[in-house]
Amino acid sequence: MSLRKSTVLVLARLTFLEASRRWVLWAALLMGIAFLIVYAIGFNEVFKDVVRSTPSSQTMFTNEVNNFFTVAGLYAVNFLAVIMAVLCSVDTLSGEIASGTIQTLVSKPVRRWEILMGKWLGFTVMLTLYLLLMAGGVILIVKLISGYDVPNTWRGLGLMWLNVILLLSVSLLGGTSLSTLANGVLVFGMYGIAFIGGWIEQIGSFLKSETAVNIGILSSLIIPSEALWRRAAFEMQTPLASALGMTPFSTTSVPSMLMVGYACVYLLVMLGLAIRQFYRRDL
Repeated sequence: MSLRKSTVLVLARLTFLEASRRWVLWAALLMGIAFLIVYAIGFNEVFKDVVRSTPSSQTMFTNEVNNFFTVAGLYAVNFLAVIMAVLCSVDTLSGEIASGTIQTLVSKPVRRWEILMGKWLGFTVMLTLYLLLMAGGVILIVKLISGYDVPNTWRGLGLMWLNVILLLSVSLLGGTSLSTLANGVLVFGMYGIAFIGGWIEQIGSFLKSETAVNIGILSSLIIPSEALWRRAAFEMQTPLASALGMTPFSTTSVPSMLMVGYACVYLLVMLGLAIRQFYRRDL
C-alpha cells in the first residue's frame, strides 16, 4: 500500500511540474497579479470616498460596502480558478492518448488508477495554491485598506475550493473518452448550464415562480458548481445583505448543506467514473 501511495505522489509531482511549465499557468498568474493590482487600486479609491462621505457613526454602511467589494472580488477569483481548472487539465489525458505519450506510463508497472489519481492530485495542489493566492490576495487587500474581516472566511473558501476540484474531476472524466476540444466544450457547457440555471432559480425565487426554481434546482443536479458558489457567497456575506438581497451576490434561494453533500458525492462519482472509463479505454 505504501508503494502504491508513493507511486501516486510521484505522478502527482510530475503532473505539477509539467503543469508549471505550461504557458497557460504563467499567463493565469500574470493576469491574476494584474487583477489584484487593479482591484487594490479600485477598492482603495472607493473606500476613501465612502469614508469621506459617511459619518463615523454609520459604520454598518461602510461594512456593507466592504463586504460587497470583497464578495465581488471573490466572485471574479472563483471564475478565474474555474477557468484554470479546465484549461490546465482539459488535455492532460485526451491529449496524451491522442499523441501516444500515455504509452510511456501504461507500459510501466503502474496501474491506471494511479496515473489518473496522480494527475488529479497534482492539479489539485496547483489549483489549491492558485486559489489561496488569489482569494487570499483579495481578502488581504480589503483587510489592509479597511480593516474589514470577512465572515466565515474559511468556510466560504472551502466551498470555492470544492467547486474548483469538482470541475477538475469532470474535466478528467471527459478526458478519458473525448478529444481535447470536445472535452472543453462539455465542461464549459455544463458550467454554463449551472450558471444560467442558478440565475433562473434566483429570479424565480424572487418572483415566486415554482417552475423557474425547479429549473434552477435541476441544473444544480446536473452539475452543482453554481450552487457551491452561491452557498459560499451566502456564508461570506453579512446577515443584512443576505436578508435584504442588497447586492447581486445575495441569494434568495440559498443552497442547503444537503446540496453541498450532494456536490461531494458528485465529485467522488466523477472520479470513480473517470477511473472506470480509463481502465476500459483502448490505449
